[in-house]
Parts: sequence; C-alpha cells; structure tokens
Amino acid sequence: MCLKRIINIADICFELGYWPLHFKISTSIIIPKPNKESYNSLKTFRSIVLLNTLGKLIEKVISECLQFYLISNNFIHSSQLGGLKQRSVFNARVMLIYFIYTEWVKNNTTSTLLFDIVQL
Repeated sequence: MCLKRIINIADICFELGYWPLHFKISTSIIIPKPNKESYNSLKTFRSIVLLNTLGKLIEKVISECLQFYLISNNFIHSSQLGGLKQRSVFNARVMLIYFIYTEWVKNNTTSTLLFDIVQL
C-alpha cells in the first residue's frame, strides 16, 4: 500500500512537471572529525547534507530508470565508465585486463599508461 502511494506521488509530480519544495530543501550538519589536534582548518570537519527521504527515493528510481533507458538504447558510449552502474573502476580494470590478454593471445605487445589525478 505504501509503495503504491509513493508511485502515485512520483506520477503526479511527472504529470504536473513540478517537484515539491520540501523535496528540494536540505539541512547541512557539520561534524568535527575525531582525534584532530586542532579544529582551525576546514579539513578537520565533515559536512553531511540531509534531504527528504521520500524525495531521495523517488530521485533514485528516476536515475535508475534513466540510466537503464540510456544504456539499453546505446545513447551512452561503451567506453563511458564514470557514474554508471556496473561501470565502476573495478569494471574498468577488468576491461583493461581483458584487452591486454586479448592482444597477448594475438602475440601483440601492449602498453598501458595510467594517471592518478588528485584534486587538491
């Protein structure tokens, strides 16, 4: 019964083209990281953003449906890996190993150049 009501809310939002304000409002909580000598730097705090649970649930379902539709209709290139289900860093590593082994079977030499990009 509860699931039907949630689906009904989502359907009405789509039909009206309206996302209720209480789904958009967030509350930020700042939590100090444990065991820090000084709390004079922003890096010693952790920010947590709290959103309406029902809104988050509906957004997650929408995201899953869109992702499925885009992938199943080949709107996303097969080499796109970031932020997609079943296309994580682990999946990229497995794919890279597969490509290397495939070339080895053909007696080809392969090279790999990897970068670790860190944002400071």
